[in-house]
Amino acid sequence: MSKFLKSPLNYTGGKYKLLEQIKPLFPKNIDTFVDLFAGGCNVAVNVDANKIIANDINENIIDLYRFFKESKSEDIICGIEDIIKKYSLSNTSKYGYDKYDADSSSGVGKYNKKAYERLRADYNKNPSHLLFYTTLIFAFNNQIRFNSKGEFNTPVNKRDFNSNMKKNLDLFINKLNTLDISFSSLDFKEIKVSKDSFVYIDPPYLATIAAYNENGGWNETKEKELLSYIDGLDKQDVKFALSNVFENKGKKNELLIRWSKGYKVHQLSHTYSNCNYQAKDKTKESTKEILITNY
Repeated sequence: MSKFLKSPLNYTGGKYKLLEQIKPLFPKNIDTFVDLFAGGCNVAVNVDANKIIANDINENIIDLYRFFKESKSEDIICGIEDIIKKYSLSNTSKYGYDKYDADSSSGVGKYNKKAYERLRADYNKNPSHLLFYTTLIFAFNNQIRFNSKGEFNTPVNKRDFNSNMKKNLDLFINKLNTLDISFSSLDFKEIKVSKDSFVYIDPPYLATIAAYNENGGWNETKEKELLSYIDGLDKQDVKFALSNVFENKGKKNELLIRWSKGYKVHQLSHTYSNCNYQAKDKTKESTKEILITNY
């Protein structure tokens, strides 16, 4: 069993599996921990710090975290189960797979498809935190994806609100309630930090192909802006750690490689060969994670 808490959100590039390598590289006795691109919040909820600031440009996610922080886990879980019942979605943790003419291998996507599409449409028409998270539960791979109109558009999942997801959600909410943690949804350039802060930076990766850097999302201009921002932290004697990759499937981030020469680079052993944004050609070397620090 892992000693780390797992986020109840499936976020591309989440650092849960890397925590065992990343956390020992963080400074000791952190006063204020700033998670600049919080994403699934795996790092923020597992760090040891007096105060935590979790920032992400995705307002839907940040609002959801605030909702979790202000709520009791049992109330949220009951609310989710009420929605599941209302839309006649599957509940395999309670009834098993036979009730839905399915098994663990094939899953319940076929059974849930129409009900899920009604749920998703209702969420898009009249968003609420509980509808959002319940929609995520029944969304393909629990992925968070919105179209250009701001509508949630992920197709149906083969799984439902199983015992593992329920447990992760309960532990996550209870942990939030014990932390001095605040949330913001700002562009990273707007985040001002004090000298006693430690800033962790896990941005979209320029060298990978993912939803966040398609269609003009994360590009070289933003990469340069981020590296300039980090240089500014260094000049203020603010400690930072940057998660990234130098190369993915033969594509190198030369900009990052050149910039990193002024700092310390830690090689991490985890690869992303099974992640959904990887190319189907598995014969090439997988993505190698790194952590760049100024201490």
